[in-house]
Amino acid sequence: MRHINQIITAISTHIHFQGRTIIFSAPSGSGKTTIVQHLLSKYSNLGFSISACTRAKRPHEQDGIDYYFMTPEEFRSKIDNQEFVEWEQVYAGMYYGTLKSEVDRLWSNERHVLFDVDVKGGVNLKNYFGDKALSIFVKVPSLELLEHRLRKRGTETEEKIQQRVAKAAYELSYEDSFDVTLLNADLSETLVQAEKLIDDFLSK
Repeated sequence: MRHINQIITAISTHIHFQGRTIIFSAPSGSGKTTIVQHLLSKYSNLGFSISACTRAKRPHEQDGIDYYFMTPEEFRSKIDNQEFVEWEQVYAGMYYGTLKSEVDRLWSNERHVLFDVDVKGGVNLKNYFGDKALSIFVKVPSLELLEHRLRKRGTETEEKIQQRVAKAAYELSYEDSFDVTLLNADLSETLVQAEKLIDDFLSK
């Protein structure tokens, strides 16, 4: 009898789980990935949504952990099969997207989905999930500071840095499309503010 009650409790808990989504978007170099990693280490009920992409895998990255790496042909096939929540062509021949199967995987494990996506992806996700989503736009105090952070990484060519800074200037125009803006001037304070946003949203 006790075993049956445990099964009923487990089924009831699963049925009543209301999966939500938390979207972090920002121009490259704004610190959103650092914020997301902090939140994942603090909240056991959050799960990271692994994006699909067609860019080259960097030496330290692993398929299925950092990204689902695909060829452009594989990616376009999944577009045709409507397997994405959202997708976009960021640069010529370079695609990024969120697989429906990835969201289902996390919700089935009773995890709220945490997204780390670019600005257009964030807007598309918010439009898709509506009230089930909290969209957060992370920005730094100035484009000069953003460029400085990109240079400190030491992973980009000069041409790529200039490309990212120009893209960031454009992406800042999307700020008002998000539920809230998180200004990342002081990281420790930013992390505290991010935790409060998560707590408030999940307690509703």
